[in-house]
Amino acid sequence: MTTARNRKIIRQLAIVASGTLLLTIGCDHQQSPPAGNAGATAQDVVETVTVHSQAVSNQLTLAARIMANPTSVVHVYPPISGRVVSLKVLPGQEVSKGQQIGVLQSSDAAQARSDYEKAKIEADRADLQLQRAKDLLQHQVMAQRDYDDLKALDDADHSELERARQALAILGFDPGSTSDTIPLRAPISGVVLDVGTGTGELQRSLDNATAIATIANIDSIWVVGDLYPRDLGSIKVGQPAAVSVNGYPSMLLHGVIDNISDSVDPTSLTLKVRVVLPNPGYRLKPDMYATIAVTNQKGTAIVVPSTAVIRNGKQDFVFVMDANNKPVRRDVVVGETSDTTDQITQGLQDGDRVVSTGAELLREAEAQ
Repeated sequence: MTTARNRKIIRQLAIVASGTLLLTIGCDHQQSPPAGNAGATAQDVVETVTVHSQAVSNQLTLAARIMANPTSVVHVYPPISGRVVSLKVLPGQEVSKGQQIGVLQSSDAAQARSDYEKAKIEADRADLQLQRAKDLLQHQVMAQRDYDDLKALDDADHSELERARQALAILGFDPGSTSDTIPLRAPISGVVLDVGTGTGELQRSLDNATAIATIANIDSIWVVGDLYPRDLGSIKVGQPAAVSVNGYPSMLLHGVIDNISDSVDPTSLTLKVRVVLPNPGYRLKPDMYATIAVTNQKGTAIVVPSTAVIRNGKQDFVFVMDANNKPVRRDVVVGETSDTTDQITQGLQDGDRVVSTGAELLREAEAQ
């Protein structure tokens, strides 16, 4: 009896164990994902965009610097050797034409005045001699040839007097003054770009290498950019250009290409492109950095988001949705690119639905 009871208990335990095993297997089967579910997950996160042909353009950007018109820049040199007694301007200061910017004291001033006084005396003496000769000629005491010689000498003395007077005027002297100082005046109205001397320094008029001051008229300003010869076909004189200036990030100025140089700079190996802009308030300063942007229309092309293009080093491709709404790989040729878009020159047609988000996931799923 005991043996029969033990056999019954063993049979019950076996049934329970078998049920537990089947339950475990069933749970494991439910937790395992079905085959091919990975591909469905990749497609669930993709986004598509319908592409069309559209007008496209490319933008040529040139690094540039602001400079004053060279013909409006004047270097003020001393007209005569001497010592700078005072200097009344500083860099950045605005000056008017004829304004006194300094004073030069010179011993050569005495020489200039002496030359003028001597020329004046000689001219007066020549006038007296010519007057006497005229009286003698009228009384037929002097020959006509002798009178003509005295007339020529009188003319020469007056010419020398005029030269000495003009020399004083160039130096800024009044012929009746006896001062040994020369006023230094601004030859044009503008802004002082640089001061090259100081009070007390000696200046030489002939071999002086440094200007006392440099003055520029910057009512209009030049923006000069560097153009590489390979881009010469993308730009022409008269073409609209946009100028942005470092220091004024919100300011965009508009002008036209005024000139393209005919020679290559041997240092930078570039051509110089010039845009001339008005400069009210003198906001644009010489030597500021700027950028010249020129936009060229190139016709039409198909444009896709940059995230749609897969690059593998040899052949670029995108994923296009087919008639069954399945992503299909298609090779393309990429043209101009920007930060957010790529132009496709071959491989796509107007109206194609291109995967714009999730293309990388589709490539990974395709590789598995």
